[in-house]
Amino acid sequence: VRHDWNLGPTGLRGWMHCDTLVTKDARQILVTRVDEGSPADGLVRVGDVILGVGGEPFASDPRVALGRAITHAESEAGGGRLVLTRWRDGTTEDVVVGLPVLGSYGPTAPFDCPKSRLVFERGCRALAARMAEPASREGATDPIPRCLAALALLASGDAAHRELVRREAEWAAGFTASSMQTWHYGYCIMLLSEYVMATGDRTVMPGLRRLALEAAGGQSAVGSWGHGFARPDGRLGGYGMMNAPGLPLTIGLVLARDAGVDDPEVAAAIERSARLLRFYVGKGAVPYGDHHPWIETHEDNGKCGMAAVLFGLLGEGEAAEFFSRMSVASHGPERDCGHTGNYFNLLWAMPGVAQAGPHATGAWMEEFGGWYFDLARRWDGTSVHQGPPERDPDSYAGWDSTGAALLALAMPRRAITLTGKRPSITPQLDAAAARALVADGRGWDNADRTSAADACSTEELLRRLGSWSPVVRERAAMALARRGEAPLEALIGMLDGTAVEARLGACQALAALKQRGAPAVGTLEGLLSAEELWLRIKAADALAAIGEPAM
Repeated sequence: VRHDWNLGPTGLRGWMHCDTLVTKDARQILVTRVDEGSPADGLVRVGDVILGVGGEPFASDPRVALGRAITHAESEAGGGRLVLTRWRDGTTEDVVVGLPVLGSYGPTAPFDCPKSRLVFERGCRALAARMAEPASREGATDPIPRCLAALALLASGDAAHRELVRREAEWAAGFTASSMQTWHYGYCIMLLSEYVMATGDRTVMPGLRRLALEAAGGQSAVGSWGHGFARPDGRLGGYGMMNAPGLPLTIGLVLARDAGVDDPEVAAAIERSARLLRFYVGKGAVPYGDHHPWIETHEDNGKCGMAAVLFGLLGEGEAAEFFSRMSVASHGPERDCGHTGNYFNLLWAMPGVAQAGPHATGAWMEEFGGWYFDLARRWDGTSVHQGPPERDPDSYAGWDSTGAALLALAMPRRAITLTGKRPSITPQLDAAAARALVADGRGWDNADRTSAADACSTEELLRRLGSWSPVVRERAAMALARRGEAPLEALIGMLDGTAVEARLGACQALAALKQRGAPAVGTLEGLLSAEELWLRIKAADALAAIGEPAM
C-alpha cells in the first residue's frame, strides 16, 4: 500500500483503488491502520475491508460517500452513529463507530455555524498542545506548515495562545535559507506581519524587514520569482517564473508594508508583481509560470485563491471578484488535484471563496469542503494532508494540514487580515448566485472530461460560450467541435455581437473547429483590430487554428 487515506475522526486509515486521478471507481476500502484508543478501536482492525456506510454498499466514490456519512453522523440527526459495513475473514456485518455530535454545517458555513466553531476550537486546543511539546520545535518539518500552524492560533484571537505564537514569530524572524527561499519567505513574512498587526509587538520588525527586503531584491526584473531568487542581472535561474511562490511572496510584502515596512523597494516589488498578475484577470486561472492563462480548470493549485486575496488587499475590485468567482467554481476533481500535490489548492480555497461572502462559502462547503475536511480531520482534532487520488504519495506527503484547515474555519472570527479582518471589496453573492458558480465547476474530472458537455444541446453549448467563465466557454467550444455539424452561422453572429464573453467564446469554438471554421475567416480578421486585447489574441488564435484557409 503506497497511498492510503485518513478516514475522518474514526481513528482509521484505509487504501482504495484510484486511477486517472479519481477514486470514483472504487467500491471498498482496505483498512491499513487503527489508532489505539480511537473510536474504531476494537470494532475494526487492520486487514478488514469497509464495503459501505449507513447499511448500504458503496455505490459511488467511497471517499465522498464516507466523508458525507461522517458529516451526517456528527449531526444531531446522525446522533453520533457511523455505521460501517465491515468484511472480515469472509463475514460481512455492520458495526457502529461512535463519534461526538458536533452539529451540521450551516448554509453559510463556516459563518454562523456551530459545528465549524466547535471543530475550530477543538483543533486549536490540539494544535496548541502539540506545539507546546519540545519535540515540535526540534523536529519541525517544512517552514510552510509551521507558519500556518502559528497563523491559525493567531487567527483564533485567543490570548491563551499568544506565547506560542510569539515563540514562532521569533523563529520566523530569524529564518533564512540559501535555496527554495521564495517558497518559505512568503509564509514567514505573512506570519510576522500578521503577528505585528495583531499584537503590536514590534520586536520582530528587524527580521520582518530583512526578509521583505531580501524577497524584494530577489524578484526578477519583470516582477516574477522562481524556485529561488533572481540572479544579479535580474533574470531567474532554473526554468524561470513560478507563480505558486510568487503570489504568497507578494501577499506577504503587502502585509509587511501594512505592518510598517515602509521601503520604496518593497512598494516597487509589489507593483511589478501585481502588474504581471493583472494580465490574467478575466482570462483564466493564474498558470504555473509565464504561460497562457489556464482554462482547463477554474483553479491551478490554489493560485486563484491567492490572487483573490492579493487583489482584495490591493483594493482592486474587478480582479478580486474574478479570482474569487474562479475559486468558488473550483471544487471536486478540480480542487482534488494539483501540481505535485493538492496542499496549496486546499490551503487557499477558503480564503479565495470567502471574498465572495458567506453564501459562497456555504455553497462551496456543501459541494466539497465539508466532506473533504471531515475526512481529513483526525479523532484528536488535527488534520492531515490527504494528497490527490494517486497511487503514490505526493510531494507533500507527511505535511501537517491542521493550520490550513483551521484557517478556513477561522474566517468568522476576522482576527487577522488573511481571515477577513478587513471587509471584503468583492460583491457578496446571494445563495442563488453562489450555487450557480458552484454548478459551473461540475461535470469534469480527469477520467471523464467530455461526457457532461457532450450531453448538452447545441443551444445550451452556444449559451455557455457566453459564460463569465473562460473554463465553461472552453469546455463548450470543445464539445461543439466534437459534433458532426458546426453551428457556424450562430458563431459568426456571436462574433458580430457586443458581449465580450460571447465573442471570446465564439473565437474559442472556431479555434476548436479548425478548418471547419473557414467561413468565419473574414469576421475574425476584422477582430484583429478590436479594442479588447484578449479578443484580438483569441481571434488570432482562431485564425491560426483554421490554418490554410486563413493564410
